[in-house]
Amino acid sequence: MHSYTQKGAICYTDEWQGYNQIKRTPRTVCHGQHEWARDDDGDGVREVHSNTIEGLWTTTRNFLRPFRGVHKKHLKYYLAMCEHRINLKRISPKFIAQLVAEHKLVT
Repeated sequence: MHSYTQKGAICYTDEWQGYNQIKRTPRTVCHGQHEWARDDDGDGVREVHSNTIEGLWTTTRNFLRPFRGVHKKHLKYYLAMCEHRINLKRISPKFIAQLVAEHKLVT
């Protein structure tokens, strides 16, 4: 994770010991104490939680399900489409045309 994040990035996790090796500033919720989210600065927004990444993987799994399995060689392309869908909340015909055009340049 350290190589893929910017200096000064904050890492939001739960209390699992495997996260202790992360070299970024930690913000942790303690599920063992029934804590799921926390508002550290008192502005009413719960900044510290770990549900965002869990939701992202659920979205990714649901996106890939209709394909009934993809070859690992092409997985990065499916994940790129899923990422775009998450970011824009939709995949437009224009995006698909651009994706096909880019693929033709690569092959």
